[in-house]
Amino acid sequence: MEKTKTAENRNAAQTAPVGIPLPLNDQLCFAVYSLSHAFNRTYKPLLDRFGLTYPQYLVLLALWQHRVMTVKQIGEQLGLDSGTLSPLLKRLDAAGLVSRTRDRKDERQVNIALTERGEALQMEAGHVQTAIGDAIGCSTDEARALRTVLEALTVRLSRPDGITDAG
Repeated sequence: MEKTKTAENRNAAQTAPVGIPLPLNDQLCFAVYSLSHAFNRTYKPLLDRFGLTYPQYLVLLALWQHRVMTVKQIGEQLGLDSGTLSPLLKRLDAAGLVSRTRDRKDERQVNIALTERGEALQMEAGHVQTAIGDAIGCSTDEARALRTVLEALTVRLSRPDGITDAG
């Protein structure tokens, strides 16, 4: 039964004949792209108050949960490479929100830890999630269901065999 539903869902999503692309507004990728921009626009004024960008806020969310993480762990959790993450962490360090120290056991590893100021910001920035929740207008259950679908889609698209040539 599950295979049949999956096939039906794929067939329902593909309304155009093979070789003819779906209109832009019918593309799932465009809906996700537009949603991402809408989220960024909604977060921006809330984070500007703290002098943070959205990616910096994501790093802080991870650190508020784990307190100390390696650069590699942060990169893996956020899906960011070190080339993107390093300058971002330098700015957070310069702002006094995190500290960067070499691991004593493995000099190749850099540990990122919250400073007192970074920990205090967690309480100050607590309203951000409430404001986003209000802007979304979903119930907790609806938001959880959406997140579950998006996480599953991310996993599927992250597989090495996730893309096949239809032609």
